[in-house]
Amino acid sequence: MNQFKHVAVIGAGISGVAAGAHLKKEGVEVTVFERSSAAGGVCPCYIGLKNNVSTRMLETTLSRFPTGTEDYVSHAVLKDYIQNTAVETGVHEATRYNTVVKKVTKIGKSWNVDTITFHAEESGRCTHQQASATFDAVIVASGHYHAAKVPTTPGLADWKRRWPEKVQHSKGYRTPENASGKNFLLVGGSVSSTDIARELGPLANRIYQSQRNGAFDLSATMLPENGYRIDEVVSYNAPDEGEIGTSNPSDPIPATVTLKSGRKLCDIHHVILCTGYHLTVPFLPHLHRDDVSVEQADETVLVTDGTQFHNLHKDIFYIEDPSLVFVGVPFFTATFTLFEFQAMVVAKVFSGQAKLPSKEAMRSEYNKRLTAKGHGKAFHSLRDQEAQYVNELLSWVNPDLKVAGQHEISGHTEQWHQARRDALERIRALFAIPSQDKTFAITCR
Repeated sequence: MNQFKHVAVIGAGISGVAAGAHLKKEGVEVTVFERSSAAGGVCPCYIGLKNNVSTRMLETTLSRFPTGTEDYVSHAVLKDYIQNTAVETGVHEATRYNTVVKKVTKIGKSWNVDTITFHAEESGRCTHQQASATFDAVIVASGHYHAAKVPTTPGLADWKRRWPEKVQHSKGYRTPENASGKNFLLVGGSVSSTDIARELGPLANRIYQSQRNGAFDLSATMLPENGYRIDEVVSYNAPDEGEIGTSNPSDPIPATVTLKSGRKLCDIHHVILCTGYHLTVPFLPHLHRDDVSVEQADETVLVTDGTQFHNLHKDIFYIEDPSLVFVGVPFFTATFTLFEFQAMVVAKVFSGQAKLPSKEAMRSEYNKRLTAKGHGKAFHSLRDQEAQYVNELLSWVNPDLKVAGQHEISGHTEQWHQARRDALERIRALFAIPSQDKTFAITCR
């Protein structure tokens, strides 16, 4: 692949900052587009959010955490780390903040990126400026957490319409304020649901965590003392609108929830849908096929039902046109360091120091992986496979670097491996705690 001289990076979270930093190291001109006013990404951060991956596993080669940083810290510490890294590597100066990427299209051999930049004037009025620029390549580093996934459970849409302030997605949750004495229904059994349950625990009366025994659900032992694991919600029931009189906003929702077991819940004050996100790249509409299932994806489509990105080599290079690249796609990883390895590989390829396999070889490898892992979210999961994935990247790139007389990329550090061993012991200890069958009794009127 020929060297690319000017590359667009969409997003200034850790993926975008790492990609921009390593491209700059290799002499590639970079322009980063970030829709917020600072680096760090637009992530759904609630007030008590902490990382569930040790900072020893997150620390990149680009900068270090301050001496004495604990393993598990607030999201503010992580955002500071990303912003400091952006400044130290020069990515901050190369970033256009408050800028939304509206459309990305390929014209000839160049990519055209259309944007809108918003400006806040002293008068308080907000103005915007449209712009368009061309690039040799585009890196999508915009993350997963934008399009909330909402279940189609019968009655849920009606609840949201009738009690909009009492039904929300975890994307909109920020603080346990006003939770005192209230009952919460959290839908979903994975990380965000468990985090929010633990944050609500000291204030709420009862917290019900509904789950479907999904592959990525956490242990019920991680719930607070007043947290109860319950089965799947099958319907949200409500009386006719004429039967409901005026109620105090602090009162529970005057309706019931039916579980798969047939049991009913009532006196629920608030429903939080911890049901994840759709993968989407709205600025690449020509690569979206929302009308087809994942199984029907052809060799050109990128997004179908939002559970998977299609046709990416190593979850990075778009096979049909490898000048379109993704950094930050895999799930269940140490995020920062994993995404940096991806960024390193992209920088080596884009600077001409390493070569991509042939299109046929990339397609063959992708199809084998699809056969092994299947479609959907699990396709991008690197749970227990992260080190193997990184080693595969390095075994592909490093021989080219050696031939070119360049420094080879080193793999995970011993600090990372030790932190991973510690994390596995921590997880085993949590799952070894006997799960108590906590019962509850609610009489639904």
